[in-house]
Amino acid sequence: MNTPLAERMRPKSLQDYFGQGHLVGKEGSLTQMITNGVFPSLIFWGPPGTGKTTLAQLLALEKERPFYQLSAINAGVKEIREIIHKAENSGGLFSGKSPILFIDEIHRFSKSQQDSLLNAVEKGIITLIGATTENPSFEVINALLSRCQVYILNALEKEDLEKILYYALEKDSFLKNYTIELKETEALIELAGGDARKLLSLLELVIQANSKENLILTNDLVFKTVQTNSVLFDKNGDFHYDIVSAFIKSIRGSDPNGAVYWLARMIEAGEDISFIARRMLILAAEDIGIANPTALVLANSTFQAVNSVGYPEGRILLSECALYLATSPKSNAAYKAIGDAQEKVKQTGNLPVPLHLRNAPTKLMKELGYGEAYKYAHDFENQFAEQEFLPEKIKGTTLYQPGNNSKENSIRDFLKLRWKKKYGY
Repeated sequence: MNTPLAERMRPKSLQDYFGQGHLVGKEGSLTQMITNGVFPSLIFWGPPGTGKTTLAQLLALEKERPFYQLSAINAGVKEIREIIHKAENSGGLFSGKSPILFIDEIHRFSKSQQDSLLNAVEKGIITLIGATTENPSFEVINALLSRCQVYILNALEKEDLEKILYYALEKDSFLKNYTIELKETEALIELAGGDARKLLSLLELVIQANSKENLILTNDLVFKTVQTNSVLFDKNGDFHYDIVSAFIKSIRGSDPNGAVYWLARMIEAGEDISFIARRMLILAAEDIGIANPTALVLANSTFQAVNSVGYPEGRILLSECALYLATSPKSNAAYKAIGDAQEKVKQTGNLPVPLHLRNAPTKLMKELGYGEAYKYAHDFENQFAEQEFLPEKIKGTTLYQPGNNSKENSIRDFLKLRWKKKYGY
């Protein structure tokens, strides 16, 4: 059978849809939307294999709407205009049932391609449903984003994945030809990583690779089969995020050979050049940070440059950046500092700003003591005057601890000269 198991098992109704209870459960937001008859344009944001495409198709069935589907990888303005033209002539605008245009990977559309949707969405000629694995705040233009409601889909939980496995073994006509005992599920679920499509692809691979009348699926069998067939399986893109993970961990581990190898794997697989550059930009801040601030500058320049150059020349820019990041000193101090600060805010709430740090633009505020006793740093030796900058309840808290590298060692010395009494640097 040529049709993959994941496609054969695509749900035909919301009753067969597993997971995303916050959206399609009894009290789910999309359930309420269907019940109330409201159906705006939507953006589904979530990891691969969490049901974005399926949910769009099922909503179209539920609302009895014509359904058009495009992939941002191979569609452009021409295809969009053709569908809008069909929608204008369908009479849906007057019946209140405008066609649904589903665009997979909408984050790959350029600004001009997204602009071409605006008029039709605003006038209700089409109802747009976009699917993206990237944060729509950064990848979807504001004008389009403001016309859509964003719904987040989460990686599927273990219970949902187990239900999908048993459902496939019970319902799929092809798998019924096998006598299969699902003795252990942990390996399949671990390798799937919350991705239903990956889960079913793994199940199909293991069954086909170990074809026999009576098959007992164990964790050992799954791991052994996947390791044997890893190259073949990777070509289908199912381990997309595993390769990205290997790339990032190679750079974090200061291995330029691993970094450039996994980079080559992504390039050869046709990975989106912006996606690779964006991942390095994040890494430059998270894993290198203050140890080498130039890393962030280079990563940002690379991100901008590859979007102008594209492939094939862009691979050289990516390689230079990856090698630079891999061979740079590392520090996650900035990453940890903001995480600790956010946790402190969650624990302590909205603490009042100390009076001496408050702005005092009016006479009344000055009379109330706003800004009083504030020490203007430039009026003191070395542009420093010891004073408290945190709320009273958490005064003396240390949130930033410099890493152990040449740059942050100098920062530690700087802080010791100024805050040795207070923070114990």
